[in-house]
Amino acid sequence: MQLDTQSLQHDRLQSLEGQVRQGLLAAHLGFIDIQRDDKAATLSFLPRAESERSAARKVLEAISPAVPDELAVSERHGRLVVTLQRAAMRVRAKEAVDRSIEIVRRRIDSTGAIDPSIAREGDNRIVLELPGISDPERIKNLLGTTARMTFHLIGPNPETATPGTTLMAMQDGGGSLAVQDQVDVDGADLSDAAATMSDSRWAVSLKFDNRGAEDFARITTEHVGKRFAIVLDNRILTAPVINSPITAGQGEISGNFSARSASDLALLLRAGALPAPLSVVEQRSIGPSLGAASIHAGVMSLAAGFIFVVAFMLLFYARFGLYADIALFANLVMILAILSLFGATLTLPGMAGILLTLGMAVDANILINERIREEIKRGRKPLQALQTGFERATSTIVDSNATAFLAHVMLFVFGTGAVRNFALTITIGIVTTLFTTLVLSRMLIVRWYAHTRPKKLPV
Repeated sequence: MQLDTQSLQHDRLQSLEGQVRQGLLAAHLGFIDIQRDDKAATLSFLPRAESERSAARKVLEAISPAVPDELAVSERHGRLVVTLQRAAMRVRAKEAVDRSIEIVRRRIDSTGAIDPSIAREGDNRIVLELPGISDPERIKNLLGTTARMTFHLIGPNPETATPGTTLMAMQDGGGSLAVQDQVDVDGADLSDAAATMSDSRWAVSLKFDNRGAEDFARITTEHVGKRFAIVLDNRILTAPVINSPITAGQGEISGNFSARSASDLALLLRAGALPAPLSVVEQRSIGPSLGAASIHAGVMSLAAGFIFVVAFMLLFYARFGLYADIALFANLVMILAILSLFGATLTLPGMAGILLTLGMAVDANILINERIREEIKRGRKPLQALQTGFERATSTIVDSNATAFLAHVMLFVFGTGAVRNFALTITIGIVTTLFTTLVLSRMLIVRWYAHTRPKKLPV
């Protein structure tokens, strides 16, 4: 998907025009022929009188920039000109892409997609990978909607655009209305939105934060009897008349909503508005054959790794290696059982985590067997060698697994997507490893020793 950075400049010039108008009117200064030039990234006007030129320039210089060094004030052919600096706009574009990635992530997470991959590409593109999506068109609609909601008063002449107003179409196709360019309440001040039923029809309820509630209360108090337009992406959703002040910080959008459209709009408003429109520049759908091949490769690697580990333990530790292999198999079964219990999705990173867990489990068994070997070389009797070997290995095994457990818990907490799946399987594997190594394998060895009472340990 590609971010339309040109619209950032257009929106900034439009908001700058509102700031200039308000600033000049607040200072009782007039202006003539205010013009925006999107291509040159400038806003210019003629002062009403030459005597007001200096004061008007001070008003322009006092405007707060959105980013450092954003605005430059100059004069050209008698006009005062405010220019958006290219370097500042590049900074705004970079921030817009970063913000868009977060908003896209929130929107995708709200749909319940499993293991989405969202990454930046170049200066203004976002690569999005969504496995298992059954309705890609809905996802495209959700991501392609800017979802910038604003609230405007209707202009003095509702059917004709005048300076300071813009003619916008109604969402339901019921003509157009001229709305004031000035944003009276910004949708960015919404704290929550939800689909709800109102008079047996679907609607979207809105809840504002403190700032939004104050603005909403002030506008509805000062303009009782006037029409108030709710605008979503330059289309008027509804334009009701303000019958009485609304001071509770809550509102409702009614219209021809279905359950799906009301839920989707609430989702978009909760996730936040994109700073600029996103458009799909390339789309590819990958069939399940590639996924099946990857899963087959993952299962084969897991099986091969398990077989090699089992053979190694048998070759180097004989009977004790066999008991370690039994514990290893039990470890694998327990990991899969716990993952199944929680309904976890087993991905390729998850398979890699299981294989790594088996390797860590073997390390623990090797440590125990080597400790027992050392005790035998020191001349201890079999029972003493077993007891001392397990006791000395236990503290080392617990310490190493505890540090690994904490590291992978942090990966799970702060990671996303495939990283969390990898961390989850290893975290579960560490717990099962401690059980199978320190309890199950020890129990097998002790039961064997109790039945045979050997004079030498086959390790």
